[in-house]
Amino acid sequence: MLEQPGFGKRLRQLRQQRGISQVALAGTGMSAAYLSRLESGGRRPTERAVSYLAQQLGIPVEMFQDDRPEDSLTEVVALMAAVPESDFDAGTSRMLAESLAAAGEADDLTRWHALAQLARVYEVLGDFRKERDTLLELNALGEKLGRAALQSRARIRLAHCERDLGNVKAARDAVTEALGFSDERRVRVSASDSVRARLLLASCQAELGDLAEAARLVDEVCESLRGSSGPLVAQAFWSAATVAARQGNDARAAECLTQAMVAIDSRDDLTLWMRLRLAGASLSLASDPPRVSDAEEYLAAAEPAMKLIGSSRHQQELRFLQAKLAFHQDRADRTAELLAAGEDDKNLLSYRDQVRYDVLRSLVALRSGDRNALDRLREIAGQVQAVNMPDLAAEVWRTVAQNAI
Repeated sequence: MLEQPGFGKRLRQLRQQRGISQVALAGTGMSAAYLSRLESGGRRPTERAVSYLAQQLGIPVEMFQDDRPEDSLTEVVALMAAVPESDFDAGTSRMLAESLAAAGEADDLTRWHALAQLARVYEVLGDFRKERDTLLELNALGEKLGRAALQSRARIRLAHCERDLGNVKAARDAVTEALGFSDERRVRVSASDSVRARLLLASCQAELGDLAEAARLVDEVCESLRGSSGPLVAQAFWSAATVAARQGNDARAAECLTQAMVAIDSRDDLTLWMRLRLAGASLSLASDPPRVSDAEEYLAAAEPAMKLIGSSRHQQELRFLQAKLAFHQDRADRTAELLAAGEDDKNLLSYRDQVRYDVLRSLVALRSGDRNALDRLREIAGQVQAVNMPDLAAEVWRTVAQNAI
């Protein structure tokens, strides 16, 4: 009998080497949940399961008993580059972390790439704190290597993570430093990386309440891309739509979002295509008055793609937006049901959306007659104000004012 956890690690290795998802490998003869437990070492494999999996992989059963030493860190990094994000799970991060810990002789550049991959896994899984710790290590290693391009890339990644955690000033400082590398040290930065960094800076400025500067930055980027198409253009106009919405210009936000959606087709980047529909639903529900039917159409369009490539984080974002939609449709029971279903995974959301999640939950309680819910809304507003996110704090205070009557 093959023993765990060795069998699970070997099974995962063989599956990922062939670029096969868990669902595809499980096929019709095994549940994906059972396969996942086998890979994690949580279940002992039966002879029947081993035989079936060998047949699915097209290998002899003996290959599961391969006692070769673990792959080198270089091989693991190369392997991870081919793994689709939809296959990332806790086992993926554990495999990478264990490979890093065991790779005492690996050169610093290989370790840098492995840390970058590990941070990417944590980002997809929504584990922002582990992602931040990994990115701080990545940044330190970039400084040790003395390569400004690697330092710049690490700081941009760190800025994204800090923003998701609600540390917006730290995010702004990190992306400003990254842009400084290209200006002061003449680091070669691709045009796409430069654009994404400037859009991230605009997002930080908007979070910190400087909407005029945020609008200037996104307008500058959008103008430089006018007449083009593709994922980068879609991201630029998505950012412009978000800034316009925060300025209260719903017409401009809708126009920019339309331009973003026109810029790409689902075949170009299905994940971005799906996320734009989620963004469309979010902006529709945040407009005054909420465009409920538009939000419903956007979410209906996103759901088929979600089933194909949606990560746990994307699924939680969809569930939260469905809860917001149900709230605006006066379906209180459905709203409460969706919020309860997503409670355990609330940490997968960005800090901004976690705040909005708590606000929505308080509004549901308020409508059910819980007068203490208004005090909880005030507490939330105060907490957001304390972390210096004035734009979000103002949004929560408006909600307090609208419901205090």
